[in-house]
This record gives sequence, C-alpha cells and structure tokens, in this order.
Amino acid sequence: MNIPVSKRVKQNPTVLWLNPFFRIANQHTLEEQDMYEVLVEDKSEVLGQAMQRCWDYELHLAKKEMKTPSLRRVIAKSIWKANTLLVFVAIFEEMLKTIQPIFLGKIVEYFENYDPNDKEAYHEVLGYGAVLSLCSVIVGVVHHQYFFHLQRQGWRLRVAMCHLIYKKALRLSNSAMMKTTVGQIVNLLSNDVNRFDEVSVFVHSLYIAPIQLVVVLTLLWFRIGPSCLAGLAVILILIPMQSMFGKLFAKFRSSAAFLTDIRMRTMNEVVSGIRIIKMYAWEKPFAAMEISSILQTAFLQGINLALFHSTSKLLYFFTFTTYVLLGNIITASAVFVTTSLYSCIRLSLTLFFPLAVANIFESLVSIDRIQEFLMLDEVKKHCEALPPTEKTDACVEVQDLICFWDQTVDTPSLQDVSFSLSSNKLLAVIGPVGAGKSSLLCAILGELPVEKGTLRVTGKLTYASQQPWVFSGTIRSNILFGRELDPEKYERVLKACALKRDLELLPDGDLTLVGDRGVTLSGGQKARVNLARAVYEDADLYLLDDPLSAVDAEVGRHIFEQCICGLLKEKACVLVTHQLHYLNAADEILVLNEGYMVTKGTYTELQKSGLDFTSLLKKEVDEERQQPPTGGLQRSPSKKSSRSQSFSTQCLKDDDQLPVSIFLWIVYVTLYNYALLTGLTAATVFFSFARSLLLFYLLIMSAKILHNQMFDTVLRAPVRFFDTNPVGRILNRFSKDIGVLDSNLAFTFSDFKQLSLNVFGIVLLTASMNPWLFIPVVILTAVFFLLRRYYIQTSRDVKRLEGTTRSPVFSHVSSSLNGLWTIRAFGAEEKFQNMFDICQDLHSEVGAGSVGLALTYCISLVSVFQWVVRQSAELESMMTSLERVVAFTELDNEAPWETEKRPPPDWPRKGMITFDQVNFAYGSDGPLVLKDLNVMFRPNEKVGIVGRTGAGKSSLTSALFRLSEPEGNIYIDGVLISDIGLHDLRQKITIIPQDPMLFSGSMRKNLDPFDQHTDEELWDVLEEVQLKPVVEELHGKMDTVLSESGSNFSVGQRQLVCLARALLRKNRILIIDEATANVDLRTDELIQKTIRDKFKDCTVLTIAHRLNTIIDSDRILVLDAGRIQACDAPHVLLQDSEGLFYHMVQQTGKQEAAALLLTAERVNFHFYSHLKVVLLI
Repeated sequence: MNIPVSKRVKQNPTVLWLNPFFRIANQHTLEEQDMYEVLVEDKSEVLGQAMQRCWDYELHLAKKEMKTPSLRRVIAKSIWKANTLLVFVAIFEEMLKTIQPIFLGKIVEYFENYDPNDKEAYHEVLGYGAVLSLCSVIVGVVHHQYFFHLQRQGWRLRVAMCHLIYKKALRLSNSAMMKTTVGQIVNLLSNDVNRFDEVSVFVHSLYIAPIQLVVVLTLLWFRIGPSCLAGLAVILILIPMQSMFGKLFAKFRSSAAFLTDIRMRTMNEVVSGIRIIKMYAWEKPFAAMEISSILQTAFLQGINLALFHSTSKLLYFFTFTTYVLLGNIITASAVFVTTSLYSCIRLSLTLFFPLAVANIFESLVSIDRIQEFLMLDEVKKHCEALPPTEKTDACVEVQDLICFWDQTVDTPSLQDVSFSLSSNKLLAVIGPVGAGKSSLLCAILGELPVEKGTLRVTGKLTYASQQPWVFSGTIRSNILFGRELDPEKYERVLKACALKRDLELLPDGDLTLVGDRGVTLSGGQKARVNLARAVYEDADLYLLDDPLSAVDAEVGRHIFEQCICGLLKEKACVLVTHQLHYLNAADEILVLNEGYMVTKGTYTELQKSGLDFTSLLKKEVDEERQQPPTGGLQRSPSKKSSRSQSFSTQCLKDDDQLPVSIFLWIVYVTLYNYALLTGLTAATVFFSFARSLLLFYLLIMSAKILHNQMFDTVLRAPVRFFDTNPVGRILNRFSKDIGVLDSNLAFTFSDFKQLSLNVFGIVLLTASMNPWLFIPVVILTAVFFLLRRYYIQTSRDVKRLEGTTRSPVFSHVSSSLNGLWTIRAFGAEEKFQNMFDICQDLHSEVGAGSVGLALTYCISLVSVFQWVVRQSAELESMMTSLERVVAFTELDNEAPWETEKRPPPDWPRKGMITFDQVNFAYGSDGPLVLKDLNVMFRPNEKVGIVGRTGAGKSSLTSALFRLSEPEGNIYIDGVLISDIGLHDLRQKITIIPQDPMLFSGSMRKNLDPFDQHTDEELWDVLEEVQLKPVVEELHGKMDTVLSESGSNFSVGQRQLVCLARALLRKNRILIIDEATANVDLRTDELIQKTIRDKFKDCTVLTIAHRLNTIIDSDRILVLDAGRIQACDAPHVLLQDSEGLFYHMVQQTGKQEAAALLLTAERVNFHFYSHLKVVLLI
C-alpha cells in the first residue's frame, strides 16, 4: 500500500514531510509501493472529468452559436483561478529581488566612504545587511513554493488532457480512425501533453519581464542617468530576435511532431510485426532516422543559451562605455548597483521571456493538434437495451441497407442488404473474400455508419472478432473481462470453447500470464480465448466473426456443436464462416458477394433453389474494410521526435555573480585600454556561441548514435525479447528516454558545466584576495556533498520509477486501440477508462515526487554553489534515461545476419530439409514445444503438417527460421543452418504467415521493399492472387499509401498480399502457415492451384486446419504435443483407424470425410500410376 499523505502535510512549506521518504530511499531501492498516494483532487479521474465537462460545455456553446470550439479557451478557463494567486506571488518575489541591489548599493557606499568613527552609518549598514539577507531567504522560500505550484499546475493540466485524449480514442468512429494512427495518439499522450509541464513554468515571464524592465530602468536612470539607455538598446535588439526564435521553435515543433507520429507508428508496427520482419529478413528498410528538425531545434536552443550568457557582457560593456564617454567616473557602488539591477532583468528578459514565447508557440501547436484529434467523429450506437423481462425479444432488423467505409469510393461496402433475426435463431453469413461479411457485423455493432436503409438492433450484443484480441494479463482476466467469476458458468464456457485441455497443459492453468497481443498463445488458443470472452458475456445477440478458421477440424466441430449450437442455442447469433459443412445447422443463411446480398433462406430452401454454394464463391475478390481502420494515409518512415526543454528556472539565478565579478574587475582595471576590452568582449561572445552550438551538436549527434544503436539492437534481439516486453516499455525507450537525451540532458549538462566553472572561478578569485576564505569553502563543500549524497539516491530511484510507470500507460493505450471494437461491443469503455486512470495515477505518484525532490533541499540556499550541487544531482538523475537507453543497446542478439561461412548463391538447389533430434523452446527457461523431431522432407515434396491447436505446427516453422535457436541439427541441402547467417537462411525460405501483416507505406513497398522487381512483375503476381482488380480500383493504384497495418484491407486480402510476396521471392522452399484460414473455399482452391503451379519444383510445407488443402500432399506430418505422431502418405494414414489423422478426418463430418478419403485414394492411384510409367521407361 502506498504511503498516505494528507493535504495539510502535502502543503507544508517546509517540506519536512519528505524526510521519512528520503530515509526509506537511503535504506533500500524505492519501489512503487513506497511512493506517496496522489491527492484526491489530483487523481486522473477527477481532473479528467472536470476537463471533460469544460470541453463538453464548449462544444455545446459552439454548436449553439455556430462557431468553432476552442480548446485554448477551455484550458484558459480551467486554470485562471489557480494562476491568479500565483501572479501576485510572482510579482512579490520579483519585487524583493529588485530592491536587493538598492541595499547592496548602500553597503558598498558605506565601504567607499568608510569612517570608523561614524557609528550611525555602521548600524545602518548592519540593518541593510540584515534586510538583504532576509530578502534572500524570503525569495528562496517563496520561489520554490511558487515554482512547485507552477509545475503542479502544468502536471495537473497534462493529466487532465491525457484523460480527455484516451476517452476520445475509445469513442472514435472508423472514419475518424482513418485520419489518425496509433502512433499519433501515443505521441499526443507522450510528447504533446508534456508542453503543459514546460509552458506553466515560463508563462508568467510574459508580464513579469516587461514590468521588471520598467522598474529597473527607472532605478538605473536615477543611479547612472542616460547611460542605462545603451543597455536598453541591447535588450531591445535581443528580445525581438529571441522572440523570432520562439516562432521558429513552433515551426520545428510542428515538423518534429509529424516525424514523431511517423516514428511511433513505425515502432508500433515493428514491434507488432517483428516475426514477419525477421522471417522476411526485412530489418534493414526500417533502420533509418531523420534528425534534421532535431538539429535545427538544438541549434536554436544553443543560440538562445549563448545569447543569455553573452547578454550580461554586452550590457555591461555598452552601459559603462557610454557612462565613461559621457564624462562620468566609475565608482564601486555605481558598478555593483547597476550590475545587480541588470542581473534582475537579465534572467527574465534574455532567458525566461524568450523561453516563454517559444514554449507558448510550441504549446499552441500541441493544443491545436489535440483539438484536431478531439474534433474527430465519434461512433454512434443504435443498440437498444432490453429490460430483464424481455430478454427473449432480442432482434436485428435490416432493410435495404447501404454502408460506406470510405465516402470517396463510389462502390459501397454493403448494398441492398435486407434480413431479420429474432431470438433463438442462428444466422450464417457466407461469401468470398471481400464480400462484406465482417462489414455487416460492423454495421450491426454500430462501427460502420448507415448511409441509407434501416438498421435496428434490440438487446445487448457481444462480439468475437476475426483477428483475436488478447490483452496483457491472465487467461482468466481475458475471458472474464472485468465481470464477476461464476465458477459453474466459467467451467461450461471453457468446456464449450475447447479450452480445458489447453489449460491443463499450461503450468499455471487459466492464471497463466499472456503478454501483449497474446504472444504466449498459439493462434488457435487466442481465437478460443477471444470466443470464450464473448460467450461468457450474458448478452442477447452474439456476433461471431469466423471463429472456426483458426482451429483444426476436431476443435471446430466441438466449438460449433457445444458452443454455438449448445450454450448459445437459446440466443440470437450471427456467424460468419467459410466452413460450409456447418450451414445445414443454421436457421437462415445469408450469402454476400461484393457487398451485395445474393440470396438468403434456409439450407433446404437454398438447395431447392439450385444454388451452388461453391460456384458462388468463385467471383473475383473485391475490396472491403472488414477490420477496424487504425490509421489514415501514412508517410514513409523517418525518425525522431519532438523536443522537450524542461529547464530549472532557478538554476541560473546566481550565475551572474561570477561573470559580474570577473568581468567588472577586468573592466575596472583595463578601463582605459578600450581596444583590449572590446576584444575580450567580442571573444567572450564568440566563444559563448561556439561553445553552446558545439555542445548541443555533439549531444544531439550522440543521442542519434544511441538511438540508432538501440534501434539496431532491438531489431537484432530474439523474438523472445518482444514476447516478454510490453510494447509500451519499448515505445517508452524511443519516446520519453530519447527525448530526455535530445533536450533535457543537453540543457542541464550545459548549465552544470557553466556553473561549475563559475564556482571554480569564484573560489580562485576570493582565495587570491583572502586565503582564509578557503576554510568556509571547504566546510560548505562537505555540507553540500553530504546533502547531495542524501538526495541523489532518492532522486535516481524516482527518475527510474517515472520511466517504468510510464510504460504501462503506453501499453494500455496501444492494446485498447487494437481491441477497440471488442471493448465497445462489450460496453467496457468505462472499465478501460478506469484502468487508464489507475495507470496515470501510478505515474503521477512518481511524477509529483520528482517535482518535490527537485526542490526539497534547495530552499533558502541561493548561492551559485548550491546550484552546482543541485544541477549535478539533476544531471545524474537524468542519466537514468541514458542508462535505460544503453541497456537496450546491450540486449542479447540473435545469431549474426551474415557469417564468414556463407552458402553458395544458388543454395538451396534441391530443397531437402532434415530435422535430426531437434528440440525447440521459445526461451532458455521455457518448456519444450518440439521434442525429438526426426524427419526428412525430400526435394520438391509437398508435405502437409496437421495437429491439434497447440501441437507445435507453427513452432516447427519458428525452429526452421531460427526465431529461437533449436537444439539438435537442421540441414537444408546438407548445409547445417546453424552455421550460416540468419539473413542467408531466411532470405532463401519463403513463408506465408498465419497472421498476415502489412506495413504503412505503398502497396509497392509492401510487396518489394528493396525495389528488386519491375512493375510488370508486381502486377503479374497481384493478378495471380486475384488482387489485381482491387489494387487497380485504388486511387493511386500500386503507389497508394496503405492504412496503418494495412487495415483498409480485409484479413483475407492481406493473406493474399502475403501470397504475392511469396510468388515474388521464387525460393526453393515455401512454408504456408494457415495462410488460407480466413479466405473462402473457392479462393482457397485458387490459391492452392496457384501454389501447385508456381511452386511445383519447390519443397512446400503446408500447415493447415482445413484438411482439404493438404489431403493431396505427398506426405502428411501429424504432430501431437510437440512430437511426431505419424508421417506418411495421406492414403496410408487413413488406413489406420486408430490414428490421429483418421480421427481428424472423421471429425469433419461424413460427407467431407468421404470426399477427403476419395481424394487421398485418387492421389495414391496417380502416384503409383506415375511410378509404373517411370519404372517402365
């Protein structure tokens, strides 16, 4: 349980309430439970709901008054009350700082006119000293409390805006999702909202700086006369220049934000599709980083910092030169009063004011980006809930329905569809790839807007998506989905969904943790968990999008009989399927093709009508948007992110005193040597600029090198790394941590370096005048060292926790967007919003702690020495980001992509594959998923691989591609694959994967990322896979930029694109891993024919649940629990009535089993006939 903290203690200005926290940190490494709880008024839910009410009211007023809503106005209204008090505090603080030089001047005048007998003057100067010290203490206390509340205000605004963005994301319509991407949303939550933390610190300088300027110039006029106008001229020249830089910052911020959107999208796709990238050996096209905008921003930061450090020299030079030229005599009091007054405005005018302008412009860019996102369309639900007494009256009524995924396309996704469904009925929806089956379910869900016609849904509905969605957690939590556990019902669901045996094999049963995207489960297991979630829901209407394709025939029949026709027999159910042998059990069948309703009726009615189901499915495939579009038009990947320039406002406050002391001493001594003085000033300015620009350039280039090293290392990491690390953790390294290296670290390092040199100069100067001063310096050094040591352990732990608690936020957002349809279908938006708020509160506990830690032991210490210690500690704390990045550059790598032992260029010539005592596990500590495999696949042989879900079929592919290093030996044409490089191996094996994956970019880049083929070749393969008409209808044809993850194509169409890639590679070995699971039977037949024609001289290994796709293979390998059960010709295996393969065939049904047996006999007859001919020859 986190440490409780009351509001009274939290607001204690002495912050002594943090001492127990520091003691804990020095006793052991801080963990999340050691952090203070967030105050109720600071919780994400409270802040977010308040901001949501303000935004909703703004939308209401805008609609009423026919004007555009303004998020800027909403933010201003929400924070003005809290900032009003801070305005008075800021003015009071600056007033104290401004009057200090007056008392300093009085003290210096006393020593200029020193009279040991003037006791009255002596007592006056003691009073001035006391007042000066008191002002310093008050300024220290007031400033740190003021600064704390400024940062707290920005932090509260950031949390509220994150709540608003996530809530909007859960409501986005699919047309809106076409205009944004997962990467952009993550970028809004990770970078854009951070502007509120930064702008809150500097915004008050916009009015403080001008007020200070007027007051200081007035005091200077009375002190040195018109000479102060020379300094004013310098200020008036520099302020517009730095304000112009602020506008350039905004411009580069917009450009950097765009690049960050692309980078985050690319990283999200890389992590999601890492298996495809590795098996295709496509790592190199992703390894690029664009840093031009980052360098431009860094140079502007460097110039700003150089101007700040140079301004004091220029001010003093021109002011005192003018003062002397006007015939005045320089006195110590005039010098120190003038320089002190300039010091008051130098920080505000030459640093904080430009930073305020820059941050405001950057914040306005971020606010506009957030508002653009908040203005996207939301999904409109049309489902009417039923009272408990009418649970049997659920229905769906559809009449002349017309729907469009994309209004710019002339052809509707659904057209003239009419049907009705009442309770206790099963409606089967069939049709070829791209027919509109999933689109129909989306329309019922309310995800696909109705253009014309009638669609009425009554009752509570639930949904099982075609692509299974599994979130990080236990299997039980994935099934229960936040509902109460009913043990009896839960057991019935597990049994009906054929999960009992799988859970028995898992070490922790249904409490087994699954990672992001369900990486620890097989495709069939994910599909059944996805189905169990829907079945466990007590709904009136069940929408099941092809749940049988990802499982084998036995499991499929079990699910259909025990679940769909068993547990759900009293419910209304819409089943999309390609398994035509189940249609006779449906109450009604709806046939779709190219978005049109071809016909509908019972199985008997359709048979009597003479309709041939198979012939219906041989139409050309048309485009359809079946899966939720998660992105709009994308750009080609480039790198790096927006900048963050969090800066400690006090760190340079006393920086003036060292340059003032040294510089004025030089001026005083060398006043008459004007040429030397001019040269020194010019050299100071030159070296200040050179130092800042060079430093920022080196740090940005270092960050780039680290980024590229980390990216390269992540790409070379084994697949196990991605299975065990959530996507949010990986994205966090490439967003937040790299952002710290780009900007925060550079600024803090520059500040620390400057202050350290200043302290060193002060010590040397004072020691040369009075060696006794070394004694207090040594004592002060020891005190600060002990304070730093006490502080740094806590600070470092807090920074580490701040990074680790941010990762779950990103993971939750990414997972939610991937399962958006499922979340909305279950009405679980509020549950996921609460989970997001919990993640935010956990991060806020750490974030609020870091604000307090940054200030705790600095109160009342206002010397430059204190800031050197403080900045050194802050720099060390920031090094946690560097450590996190470096840790990702030192990950364990896969085997090298290329080795000295390279196979011949034409390898493999035959395509013979041999497994010799092969064992395989996905990690060194993981269980074996393949055990004692001994099998040889002959050249040009066509082998089908079958087995129950989880038997190890896809693991055999992983072993062949060396996604994890297998034990034993695997040979291809006599070459031991463990001796050659991974790219040499993977580029020579072609795979059509189980989970089809397209990447953002053009269709051309998805087919041929290395530009190795001509347009004619690309069009030819698209025609062979029945996709040419679909691509020709796209606006840009082959150069059309696809949506994120190719989501504007159906799952079946994406699998056809993967087949086209296979045809282009023309390798001697082809692996087909459930590649036709999501296509109709006719398209499956066409694909199989294409494979037989184009790969007749290749070794083909086909993993399939549809036995008809592999029954004509030369041999069939049967796997069970990772072991080879049998391996022989199909006809031979079917003679063994006790065999697993025979049992699987019988599970398909009598008619289908008879057809499979006949095909096996025919293949066997042709084989022996061919063999006789060969022998006779």
